[in-house]
Order: sequence, then C-alpha cells, then structure tokens
Amino acid sequence: MKIKTITLTLFALLVIVSCKKSFLDLKPYDQVSIEAAITNETEMATALNGAYYSLHTDHRQDITNDQSNLFDRTLPLIGDLMADNVAIVIDNSNRYTDIFNYSYLSTNSWATDTWTAGYSTILAVNNIINANIPVTTTSSQLKGEALTLRALVYFYLVRLYALPYTVNPDAAGIPIILTYDPTLKPARSSVTEVYMQIEKDLNDAFAMMTNTSKNSSYVTKYVARALEAKVALTKGDWQTAKTAAQDVVDNGGYSLAPASQYLAYWNDPAPVSDKLETIFEVSNDGVNNNGNNSLAYFYDPAGYGDVFAVQALYDLYSPTDIRKQLMVPGDKSGQPINIVLKYPNGSNPDDKDDDKILRYSDVLLILAEADARTGNEDDARTWLNEVAQQRDPSFTGFTSTGQTLIDDIIRERRKELAFEGDRYWDIVRLNRDVNRTNLDNNYPSNTPLTLPVGDPKRIWPIPQAEIDANPNIAQNPGYE
Repeated sequence: MKIKTITLTLFALLVIVSCKKSFLDLKPYDQVSIEAAITNETEMATALNGAYYSLHTDHRQDITNDQSNLFDRTLPLIGDLMADNVAIVIDNSNRYTDIFNYSYLSTNSWATDTWTAGYSTILAVNNIINANIPVTTTSSQLKGEALTLRALVYFYLVRLYALPYTVNPDAAGIPIILTYDPTLKPARSSVTEVYMQIEKDLNDAFAMMTNTSKNSSYVTKYVARALEAKVALTKGDWQTAKTAAQDVVDNGGYSLAPASQYLAYWNDPAPVSDKLETIFEVSNDGVNNNGNNSLAYFYDPAGYGDVFAVQALYDLYSPTDIRKQLMVPGDKSGQPINIVLKYPNGSNPDDKDDDKILRYSDVLLILAEADARTGNEDDARTWLNEVAQQRDPSFTGFTSTGQTLIDDIIRERRKELAFEGDRYWDIVRLNRDVNRTNLDNNYPSNTPLTLPVGDPKRIWPIPQAEIDANPNIAQNPGYE
C-alpha cells in the first residue's frame, strides 16, 4: 500500500492539536510518535489516546478534503447518503455530491482520503498491539481496546472497498497489515480473510479486557462483543450474531432511553457513563473536534445544513413516535426540507455532538433478526417490540411472522438508526437494490434513483494513488 506517503505524515496522527484557533488556549491530548517503540503502560495509554482521536479527525497535510474522513463525518454520512434516507439540498457546499450521485471515479478524493486515514489508524494501533511490555491487567486492557479499534476500522473499510461477504466471500478484499512497517506493499486479502482477522481481533480483545465501566467514548469488553454481533449480522452468520448480541443484553448492563428521555439523550453531546443507549461513540469536546467539518455541522441548518431527511423516510414514522420529533419541516434557500435534529450541537463552540458507532437498540434489533432467521419468532418479536414500543408508546406491537417479520425488523432498523450511517450497509448485506422514492421532488433530476445489485458503484474504487504506488494491489471491476 501507499505506506511511504502515509509515513511522512503519520506523526501528525498523534500530535493532537485543536481544530479551531479559538480552542488553542485549551490543552489537547498528549502526543507520542507512532514510530517510537512503546516501552511501558504510560506510553501505551498515550498512544491509545491518539488512536482514539484518529477515528474522527485527520491532521495530515496531504489530504485533499477537509479532515473528517472517518467516523466524524464521511463514514456515518455515506451510510445514509448512498441509500434512501437523506438527500443533498440544492443550495449546498459542494461536498459529497459525487457520492450522492454515484459518479465517483478511481481518483475520487473522498475514497482516497478515507482509505489513507483508515490505514493510518490501523498502523497506529498496530504499534500498540505489538508493544513488547509485560502482561498486566492494564496492558491487556489497553491492547484489547487497540485490537477492537483495528477490527472496527477494518470492518468499515472492507465493506466500503470490497464486495459484500454475502455476495462473494472469496472476492478480493483489502490488505491486512498487522505490524508497523513502512516498506510493505501488500496485496489484497480475500473478503473472508479480512473478516477472519476482524473476528480474531474481537475475540482476542474480549478475552484480554476486564473493564466494563469506562464511559461510552472508550472500548470495553462489551463494545467488542457488540461489534462482533454486528460483524456476524453483516456476514449472515445468524448463530454467532445471536450469541454475541444475547451476551451484550444479558451481561452488558445497557438500557434503552424511554420516550420521555429520548430527546434529552440526543440533545446531550457528552459521552454517557450510565450505559443509557450508547455502547460506543467517537467523542468530540471543546478541544478535540472537527468544528465545521463535523457530521453535526453538516446536518445543522446553522452550519452547512447540506443534507435533509427525505419525505419517504419521514412518512414511515407515526405521529406518536418520539423519533419523528428529531425531524422538523423547514426550508433551505426556499427549498422545503425535513431538517434533521439528531445532532443539535453542531454550532456549539463549547461542546460538540459525539458520533454514535454502536447503540443498544442496534444490538436488540440484531438479536431480533438473528432469532427470526433461526426460527425463534416469539423471541424475535419480543426484541423488536422492545425497541418499537419504547419509541412509540401508543404502538400495540408487531405480530408478524415469516418474511413479513424480517421486513418489519429491517424497516425498524431504518427508522431507529437513521442518520447514523447504517441504512446502506443493511441494503448491501441483504443484496437489495437501492430504491430512492422521490416524494416532493427531494431528489434533483440529475440524481440516480436506483443503485442496482451488481452495479460497480456499489463499492468504492481502490484509490488510483494506491495502485500507482503499489504494483501488488488490483483495482475493483468497473473502475479501470
């Protein structure tokens, strides 16, 4: 891969600075060079802080887009934008329009910067994972957190740049890199091999970690277990998904916010310590945030306000569903839109909305689908209704069976996880077409309303710069 280019700028990953000049009087995270050998637990913890920070921002100077190429904007945004939940307003900042219109090429800057940022984070955690220090409860916990972060990044990258496991598990995946080595030029491992590495990392991490009580901006044992459930769901491995999700439900200590607390939960930008809803999130605060490059600012009408909830999604919610209050009719430069309020602190100079990666409702819906697909329909309806009736107290509950029950679960996932980046990956793992319903002229005339199964644009191109630098890596079909 393009290791040398990454290496030139990798030090900046952990030299943590504030995103905006107004925050320069506040202290950033500690810094440590990724290339330096980690010799003790203090250095390991410092390096891990930098790895957490790299999940949401990118301070390298060689990037072509503004520095939000992983979980603080690009990854959660495209999961809705490439699907059927949101559209871009006519009066926009010209960000992600090529992604929205499926017009990206092998030189696409979002694809290039996300790939580079992802592998930069992988290299950072590799140095932690491979640190040669004595095994203690603390060092094992820190290595387990790093293993989970590596699995998380690989999970997103393999879905974005390779065919789905449920379509062709033997297809070319992405390079697996498990060490810090700036001379590597690896070939692409298969999709199966990448998922095997993800699963190994998560199983090793779960065994290593003992901490279950850190706040939601840190990895704990049940973050690893919840991610394992989601990975298994993506593969269609229903028994593993069921076992892992059930473990989180039985032993993780998480709970759903009742309808009376739901809006306050989304209004609070801080990580949670009481295990309400959030299992893991990427934290943004007054020092460490992406400012106007964040996901929240992209949705915020006081910020860019570039994306809005399409009418077809808005109409799925009943009037008594509390989630409908996270959207409000409005306008942008005279265009009627449904404004998304799930991230209300995008313009707050003192604190920013965190980016939710794993939530308890997601785990319950994973458990519901796994039970439905393994013949346990009574249990499936129990988990499904726990979410649906908590969100809409007037709803009497689902009674469906068979394929209708599965369709109800998928629809509830769409409603529950909207604007968090999950919708597209559900469509892809189920091998369904993307079908955008153009109510109220939400989609401009130049925007495709379908992305059929088999279209090359279902996955992103391997960056052309990567192929130019590494003769061992091949491009995805349709991008030559």
